[in-house]
Order: sequence, then structure tokens, then C-alpha cells
Amino acid sequence: MKRAIAGCVGLLALAAPAAAESPVALVEEVQGKVSGAEFMDYVTPKTVIKLGATGSIVISYLKSCWREKIDGIGTVIVGTDESIVHLATVKGEKTDCDAAHSHATTRETSEGAATVLRSLAKNDSAPKPQLTLYGTSPLVEAKGRGTLVIERLDVTGERQQIDLDGNQLKGRFFDFARANRALSPGGIYAAKFGSAKIVFQVDARAKAGATPIVGRLVRME
Repeated sequence: MKRAIAGCVGLLALAAPAAAESPVALVEEVQGKVSGAEFMDYVTPKTVIKLGATGSIVISYLKSCWREKIDGIGTVIVGTDESIVHLATVKGEKTDCDAAHSHATTRETSEGAATVLRSLAKNDSAPKPQLTLYGTSPLVEAKGRGTLVIERLDVTGERQQIDLDGNQLKGRFFDFARANRALSPGGIYAAKFGSAKIVFQVDARAKAGATPIVGRLVRME
């Protein structure tokens, strides 16, 4: 949201490299002249992004599920749940997403997935997913080469295997929407890539295609 200039200037004074901080947002789209962030970059609090006359950017916050489209000459300072914007025009909206992916690590998700898979092997009750997606075409963060396997757990017979050669978006993002692939609304799936594993559910009302990334992001790192 657009805030007072005084607040913007004050935070600019505090802005500094924040390498130790965890990412709070993902840059979904970049058009025109933009400096300080690129397409599909994760950004941390206090990151400063500058837009030129033809510049525009879409930023999605991982925890708050707040999605912003910012256009025109101006300065953007990344916050924790939303941005501070000076001069440029910003339109924000709440989107469907699961904040669980904003802090999950490979170890946490893999250990959780292993527990779920062990319980399935013992014919226990239906597994509890670690994440809910609101799009049927996931954007999977899987860096480098390897085989990505996504298998449905609640219904037998649905399995997708994708051999990644390292040429995915930014070398780490495989987009099911771009590949014209989709999962089933309401389904529960296990995803595996290298040593990373995660169990997730696709919301019963999930939409197909290139829906907002923050609502269909699966982090395998």
C-alpha cells in the first residue's frame, strides 16, 4: 500500500543488506525498467526496488498472501507482509495461499513426508498434508538436475515423473502450467526430488492454469 513519504524515507535510511534474513516474498513478474530485483527472485525485508517510467513488478508475500502489482516511476521497499511504495501506483489483493511454505525447510518437509508415508504403509488413517495448494498446476522449486516424482496418495494410479535437466526457470523452478500439466482438485500428493520430500493437498476449489504463484508454490529445497 502507498504510505506517507516520511515513513518511506525513514525506512530507506534503515535499508541495508539483509543476507541473514529469510525471504518474505517472491517476485512473480517484472516488466520494463526495474532494478533491485529480477523475475522469480526471493526478496528479504528492507530490499529496495526502483522502477523506471515503463517499469512494473508483481510481488507476492509468502506469509500474508498479499499480492501487489506496482507500476510507474517509484521506489518499493519490501516489508514483512506488504511493501512501502513511494510515487509508483500499487494495487494489492489478498490471494489464496498457505503460509506453511514460507518457513518450511527441506529437512522439516522431508521428515514430515517420511512420517506420512510410513503411516500409509501401515494402512493408517488418511495422511495430513503439510501444505495446501490453490492451483492445480504447481510451481515446484527443484534446483538443478534430477527426477521429480509426484504421486497421488489418496487414489492409486495417478503418478507424474519429470526428468529435469537444469534448464527450468532460473535453474530451479518447474512450472506445471507452462508444461500443460495439472493435478486433480482435492487430491493428496507426495512430491520427491533428490533427498527432498513433501506431502501436499490440492484444494477442492483449485483452479487450473497460471494462477498466482504464491498459491501453488511447492518448495523442494
